[in-house]
Amino acid sequence: MFLCTGNSCRSQMAEGFAWELGRGWIEPSSAGLIPAGVHPRAIAVMKEIGIDISRQHSKSVDEFLLRQMDVVITLCNHAQEACPWTPPHIQQLHWPIKDPVGTRGAEEHIMNEFRRARDEIREKIETFLLEMRNARF
Repeated sequence: MFLCTGNSCRSQMAEGFAWELGRGWIEPSSAGLIPAGVHPRAIAVMKEIGIDISRQHSKSVDEFLLRQMDVVITLCNHAQEACPWTPPHIQQLHWPIKDPVGTRGAEEHIMNEFRRARDEIREKIETFLLEMRNARF
């Protein structure tokens, strides 16, 4: 499960990458502490690389679902700090990725920040999936 504050951008992109790159052998999910809807710019930058997250929706973290996870990956410090009730048998990882949502300036600058976050997430997902395959997680 990918977890961040609003489940609108970083965790949605991570879920999209995990579905695409881990197709057939993992079942990713994402959630947020305060669901805020999937951000249109996150949808746009993922579409640029051929991944459609437009049908994903922002979800609240669910304790029942959380307990079924093998791994919980927090993508922001707030989610890491506010989700202390993750059961101890679940592997926890923290990827503090700067949130592009608050970026100000020209549209191209804002979109570049979304692309930066997207590319950083993709790199982390690719590394994570490779490590999982090698470890036979």
